[in-house]
Amino acid sequence: MKPVYFERAIFLGWYCSKRDCSFCYMSTIKHREKIVQKFARRTTESILAEVILCRILGWNLGFISGGHNLYKTEDFKELLNKINIVSGKRLWVNIGALTKEELIEFKPYIKGVVGSIETINSKIHSIACPSKPIEPFEKMFDEARKLKIKSAMTIILGLGETINDFELLKEFIKKNHIMKIHFYGLNPQKNTVFENARPPTAEYQAEWIKKTRKEFPNMDIQCGIWLDRAEYISTLLNSGADSISKFPAIKKFGSREAKIIEDQAKKAGRNFKGTLTRLPNINIDKELKNLDIKEELKNKVKVKLSQYIKTLSNTNKYKKEKL
Repeated sequence: MKPVYFERAIFLGWYCSKRDCSFCYMSTIKHREKIVQKFARRTTESILAEVILCRILGWNLGFISGGHNLYKTEDFKELLNKINIVSGKRLWVNIGALTKEELIEFKPYIKGVVGSIETINSKIHSIACPSKPIEPFEKMFDEARKLKIKSAMTIILGLGETINDFELLKEFIKKNHIMKIHFYGLNPQKNTVFENARPPTAEYQAEWIKKTRKEFPNMDIQCGIWLDRAEYISTLLNSGADSISKFPAIKKFGSREAKIIEDQAKKAGRNFKGTLTRLPNINIDKELKNLDIKEELKNKVKVKLSQYIKTLSNTNKYKKEKL
């Protein structure tokens, strides 16, 4: 059976200097800029512990993501270096439209950049993402291609587009040499203009995936699903998706929805790699022993990793066993 993976995006914090995308909960935040930025950034040890957890549970490391201007260039470069050391892999990054200079700085640690395009319908885009125009992302994609860095993009379905807009997406993919695409469905947020919107159906999300697979047979296609849409998985995988994301896998590890995802993958004739339901025996000291990071940071990572494992143990409804 063809394998399918869960991809865990690593979020760096809850700050964004734009903060006016009309579908995003950050658009509802009214606090002062400096206060929000200072307290919304995660600690380095928390991020690194989550990266280790992904490896242990067999989850693919998705993109490294944060709101616009969460980090200064040098600080982000240092963080990428640490994540690279712990994961042993080059990374996808999704932190806004990067400049040529930033791409050169980050190149030793990344394999690709992700543009949060969200919708390629220009009228809808001007409403959904008023301070996040597409042009800077296209410039980033162009510079990335020259530097032999891969390009990916995100799309949120349910913002008002129709399947007729697929032709716009097809041309955008060709023009910008997109190699990976993330198809998400709108998750209506309270106090936003989409609060009472109806999320897209599995069939609608699948239609976009199917058309993309037909036009781009080698495209890496990811389907993002929320907690209430675990039953979508078999439909989305059968339409041509390669991997699964967006599910809150740590908070809902071992839950009914997690089990549904694994069962849905099997229903689609796919071999689910890793686990969302079975907690392996974990030797934390062994996991940390050979990491080339400072001892002080390693000790902090140990504390955070222990906390993560405790969370998984508390949420897990299935028997703890060695994988």
